[in-house]
Amino acid sequence: MAENEKKTGGWRTNKWIRAAIPALLLHCSIGTVYCWSIFSQEIADYIGFSKGATEWAFSFAIFFLGMSAAFLGNVVEKDIHKSSLIATICFAVGMAGTGFFIYYGGLHKGSVLALVGIYVSYGFIMGIGLGTGYLSPVKTLMLWFQDRKGLATGLAVAGFGAAKAIASPIMQAMLDNLGENGIWLMFLILAGVYFVMMFIGHLLLKKPEGWHEPAKKDKSQGIIATIKSKPIANYIGIWLMFYINITCGLALISQEKMIVKCLGLASFVGVISTVSAIFNAGGRLGFSAWADTMKDRNTIYKLIFVLSIVFTGAVLLSNGIKNGQGNTLLIVLVLSLIFVVNAGYGGGFSNVPTLLSDHYGMGSISAIHGITLSAWAFAGLSGNQMANWIVKRFGTPVDIEHVLADGTIEMVTVNPTGYQYVLYATGVLYVVALIICLVLVRPTEKALEAKKAKAASK
Repeated sequence: MAENEKKTGGWRTNKWIRAAIPALLLHCSIGTVYCWSIFSQEIADYIGFSKGATEWAFSFAIFFLGMSAAFLGNVVEKDIHKSSLIATICFAVGMAGTGFFIYYGGLHKGSVLALVGIYVSYGFIMGIGLGTGYLSPVKTLMLWFQDRKGLATGLAVAGFGAAKAIASPIMQAMLDNLGENGIWLMFLILAGVYFVMMFIGHLLLKKPEGWHEPAKKDKSQGIIATIKSKPIANYIGIWLMFYINITCGLALISQEKMIVKCLGLASFVGVISTVSAIFNAGGRLGFSAWADTMKDRNTIYKLIFVLSIVFTGAVLLSNGIKNGQGNTLLIVLVLSLIFVVNAGYGGGFSNVPTLLSDHYGMGSISAIHGITLSAWAFAGLSGNQMANWIVKRFGTPVDIEHVLADGTIEMVTVNPTGYQYVLYATGVLYVVALIICLVLVRPTEKALEAKKAKAASK
């Protein structure tokens, strides 16, 4: 009967049910961390703190995502059921705790306890859920889809990127319809919804029956020894280019809303944000699927950095952000930069686990991937802050009149010169990343063998 089930593609041996669907359930849940900008101002107003004070909750969430992935990678490696359950509980408890402390902050305006409670709940507890939830399905996907590893991981990571586009309108509708207490009620309701989604994913997630973890020759051989099996500069190069790509992406994405307003498109901010989220998700899936067709997966990073440099340079040379209002060509150019950076930002995430597996094998991929995600932790602290620091210290804020969709006029304070200076910083960093990509990250054995075979055939 088991043989017959296997032949007919029974659900117990179906790669979509055992890997792809649970990965999407997990990633579409935890990816809603990127919806923070939808409700951050409402939280600040409700608990009586500045938006700047509450923003640290998001930064902490990304930091602890990366750090929990780094430190719990071995747990994921040994038992995906334990790690996915940890992710489910931590994410749901963190979200519910955030709702509780927002409620408490509403009763006690300006309470430091409420603010710290939000930091701990959204930042630390949810952060652990994010890190373990992000890692848990990745290796399983690559094992089920060995011929199309990039497509498989891209599918899951695309779910993480698409979560914002899916959840943002739902969250906005809840805020609009739940009344004055909607902000904390929303968190409690969503905590329940996401717990159910993630728990189903946890129950379904399973490695292929025939997979056995490779036995280590030496029990003392750990993750560092695996990394050192190749020149250490190779891994440092991968970590650095991953870190730079995230830092540059976050720097631009954090200013995206204001850049769009500089172009005179204030009434289209929501639409453009959704489109950029689609490019983010599309880059995760498209770049990783494309990389499956390449002899050396590192080539995809070269393409991402070259495209980012070209479009950043074009906007800088044309002074597109400052001169874009009313100029259709410059508007298209600046929006193209936003979309290209979003796609490259997403593609950088989806290709990291497969690039690492090409270099270091599948044996310890969850642990190596987890350590590499520490780059995300530090980029989460440096990307936004770098952009904010530049915008505050360069250029002069100006007021621009915008006619909204309902005909009313809105005055918006923007700093076009400051946003241009952000591009100078990201442009330089993209060049550095490209150099690292070309010099430090070596071709894989597969790429070298293909090169030798091609030379021999001539």
